[in-house]
Amino acid sequence: MGLKQTIGRESGRALLLGNEAIARGAIEAGIAVATAYPGTPSTEIVESLAEVANDLGIYVEWSVNEKVAFETAFAAATAGARSLTAMKHVGLNVAADPLFSSAYTGVEEGFVIVSADDPSMWSSQNEQDNRLYGLHAYIPVIEPTTLREVKDLTKQCFEFSKEIQHPVILRTTTRISHTRVVVELGPISKPIRRGKYFKDPERYVLVPSNARKLRAKLVEKWRSIEEKLSSFPFNAIEGDGKVLIVGAGISYSYVVEALEHLGIRDKVRVLKLSTVVPLPRDLVRKALEGVEKVLVVEELEPVVEMQLKSLVVDEGMSIEVHGKDLVGYLYEMSLTRAMRAVAKFMGIDYAEPSGIETTLPSFVFPRPPQLCPGCPYRPLYYALRKVVDRLNAERGVEHEPIFCGDIGCYTLGLNPPFRLHDTTIEMGGSLGMANGFAISVDDRIPIAIIGDSTFYHAGIPPLINAVYNSKPVLVIVLDNRITAMTGHQPNPSTGITATGREAKIVKIEDIARACGVEYVKVFDPANIEETEKILREAIEYVEKERKPALIVSRRLCALQAVRKIRSMGLEIPRYFVDPEKCVGCGLCYNKFACPAIRPRSREDRKATIDPELCTGCGVCASICPVGAIKPENPELVEKVREVWRG
Repeated sequence: MGLKQTIGRESGRALLLGNEAIARGAIEAGIAVATAYPGTPSTEIVESLAEVANDLGIYVEWSVNEKVAFETAFAAATAGARSLTAMKHVGLNVAADPLFSSAYTGVEEGFVIVSADDPSMWSSQNEQDNRLYGLHAYIPVIEPTTLREVKDLTKQCFEFSKEIQHPVILRTTTRISHTRVVVELGPISKPIRRGKYFKDPERYVLVPSNARKLRAKLVEKWRSIEEKLSSFPFNAIEGDGKVLIVGAGISYSYVVEALEHLGIRDKVRVLKLSTVVPLPRDLVRKALEGVEKVLVVEELEPVVEMQLKSLVVDEGMSIEVHGKDLVGYLYEMSLTRAMRAVAKFMGIDYAEPSGIETTLPSFVFPRPPQLCPGCPYRPLYYALRKVVDRLNAERGVEHEPIFCGDIGCYTLGLNPPFRLHDTTIEMGGSLGMANGFAISVDDRIPIAIIGDSTFYHAGIPPLINAVYNSKPVLVIVLDNRITAMTGHQPNPSTGITATGREAKIVKIEDIARACGVEYVKVFDPANIEETEKILREAIEYVEKERKPALIVSRRLCALQAVRKIRSMGLEIPRYFVDPEKCVGCGLCYNKFACPAIRPRSREDRKATIDPELCTGCGVCASICPVGAIKPENPELVEKVREVWRG
């Protein structure tokens, strides 16, 4: 069951993804506006809201980046519309500027900022702990301590934000976002949408003279927020004893389970802590009464531990406080980690269970992360590697460009056989890094490889910078007409909005020309001959003219193409290998590396195509040097050709 199936129901239970539970809580709270830029593990929150937006009268949008998403929802909240913006942890970096300002101005209605953190970096470039943003920006951070409370906690965040007229960060993690939970459904509130803005420049115009006054009010307001959080309904003191274990956020659930496994649940006092920033000092003082030592269990940084130690010192308490010295800093919480820390803290002998050893059967092929069969990035990478290797051979010197990669499926180009990513730092970092290499390296040009959604998100300012400062940079925009890596959300190249409304396509090549790029070309990467010609020409242009060039590799995402072909009532054209013609050169499965193609056996190197994996893109047929790869139905190939071109 998904969120959409719960609309119309105001009681009973439903099995929802954690992110869907957040969305349901927002709906029950009367949300009017929801914005986001997709990013795992936050994506499904606004994605599921988009599916029901038209039914409920909610405004939902996929914004071009997190800063714009934040500002849109923030403005709505200042005008009295209950609003939510969602993003992954690193996305909040992009929105940090308005985040800090929103604390100075406050809001008129509930404004919840969902920060989905990613301990263990399952789909991220770092392990940033966004609870620290709360301390820095003076914005309360609230976390679910159990999966079952996610929906109701979300509702409470809206109510608390409204009460204090201040933004609130609802911090989740990957395990919360992507675990299914039974949710008790409640009444759905009509969207609270006043839609009127009251002019108040002393509050909303943050010139220094106004900001200084607002800063003083913010510090005073922070003390008031601290007091209110001591009665927050999702916090609790459980049990009794002379030792206290603080379970911060979802770590509370691991603590409880660890205590039960160790058989000491009745010997320990536990502070169930949902409001991690600021620390509810009155509640914590009460939890510390008669306690001799404390263990703080939390993921990543010692955010709660630092605040608790400060309180202990301020109050002159003689209490031994442990935290990261026993729990550790790295990766997400687990039952094993929690048990290890609790056992050591309590002086209990604890032997960790040994892991189960498994061996894969010999017939199972290794499956490292790889581009999908039919992915339009594959022929582009194949051609680019071929062109660069040929140029090196012709010049008789290693002259390989510096490949500056970016965030997306295409980051997999770093792996063999393509080896086409030297750097991948953050969204838009390909062009930003290329700007720097262009002025610091003389013998190699930088090539920035960036996706369409990422280009709109953060690629335009560094492109303008390259034009303005005459940087010799080649930009390759991989336009597959969708935001693929996060689950196929639309973007300005797609032609539809989050709620399915038809939208104007903002062409990347038009943006490039408007920015002043003189060399701009668009091509279909499946046409290998044309692709190689344009790549070589563009590289030589940048080397000779010492100016930026931008080329757009445009071809529909394979998953989108297959879906569209089937919706047209057509079959996927399949390809096969003629064993009489195949010479076993391995070009199709080694150099081109299509996962639908493999050798027939370890002894027989002739290729075979798995019909279950083949998407019918047909590129393999064009690169086979002996013409051994053919379509089963040539007429069908012609019928779907335009679909692939997007």
